[in-house]
Amino acid sequence: MASSENKACSIVDHYGPDLEPFEDHYRDFHQNPELGTQEERTSAIAASHLQEAGYEVITHIGGFGVVGVLKNGHGPTVLLRADMDALPIREQTGLPYASTLEAVDTDGDRKPVMHACGHDSHVASMMGTSTLLAHAKGKWNGTLIILFQPDEEHGAGARAMLDDDLYDKIPKPDIVLGQHLTPDKAGVVLIRPGSFMAAADTIKVTVFGRGAHGAQPQDSIDPIVLAAHMIVRLQTVVSREIGPQDVASVTCAYIHGGKAHNVIPNEVEFMLNIRSFDAAVRESVLKAVKRIIRGEAIASGVTKEPEIESVLTFPPTHNDEEATLKLKESFLSYFGRDRTWEAPRHTASEDFSLLATELGVPSVFWNFGGVDHKKWREYERTKDKTLISSAHQADYAPVVQPTLKTAIEAMSLAALTFLK
Repeated sequence: MASSENKACSIVDHYGPDLEPFEDHYRDFHQNPELGTQEERTSAIAASHLQEAGYEVITHIGGFGVVGVLKNGHGPTVLLRADMDALPIREQTGLPYASTLEAVDTDGDRKPVMHACGHDSHVASMMGTSTLLAHAKGKWNGTLIILFQPDEEHGAGARAMLDDDLYDKIPKPDIVLGQHLTPDKAGVVLIRPGSFMAAADTIKVTVFGRGAHGAQPQDSIDPIVLAAHMIVRLQTVVSREIGPQDVASVTCAYIHGGKAHNVIPNEVEFMLNIRSFDAAVRESVLKAVKRIIRGEAIASGVTKEPEIESVLTFPPTHNDEEATLKLKESFLSYFGRDRTWEAPRHTASEDFSLLATELGVPSVFWNFGGVDHKKWREYERTKDKTLISSAHQADYAPVVQPTLKTAIEAMSLAALTFLK
């Protein structure tokens, strides 16, 4: 084991904080989730914690974004990121600290709110990391930046912070680091170099037809039938428009049209969610999607072209090869091979990488597991995926420990790997 890895591991072991306060914070965040752009309470708690730990704190960056800066002599500048927002899902975990809250989302609709993606664990563990590294500042040199990001689920939080002059307000990092909870065995970290998470494009399509009485379809250009043809034909994009070695997905997330049982409506709206890893594949898929939508409309004789609107875009997450391999060695030294796993590529998406690509600096993003060990053993025995609840589901309930402890250790070790 290299001496620098020995030092980092010993620092994490020696300065590891009392976990009980951060477990309490985790349960509190879980019970009091906030949707994207509304993270006022969560960000205030994070900011107060950073101030008490001795960081210079800047609040309200790009909404409720919070940054803490700890300057500690000459050395690299390392940025650690955690996201804060929850999802519009009604919780069905049965936990004693389950959320029962509702809130008005950015679309104006009132919705139930739940931390169904693990961002509560991200905030609580980052608070623990900030404490560990502040207590250990006699053992490292450089500048540490702790960033709590709003509005990741809408794909807008990182961009909002950047557009609010983030890097004019804080030192520019030499590397950006982040992690995410996943439905894997608790206590495990998962990492891979190169292409890691997909780009995502969400597209709203409005199809215009001609309404008529339901008993007189001959007088209509039925937008429901037209939209159905589009959606079915779009399923050929992945199988026939890109090569079998490439990866992409095209999903119709919803379709809305009509309000009466005996009326053919004038228009139909549907939403597409498109995922890809490669820029050329992404371009090919988007071109094919637009061509099919317009072509089917022409074939149906519409008098008004469909509207195709880009609603949301996430960048791909690409881990810097050299930095990732360096961090993997640190993980292996601390967690061992049985707890350091090779991560699969994820078709899920993140806006994390924008914080690095904005400056052209390297970034590394990895996962940590949160599934109860007994449940994981049963899953390994049966391969029954229904045993494990996944992110963005109403029954998503990671175990508190060793999940939080592992997240604090992994993020602290990552920071020390790149600090002096």
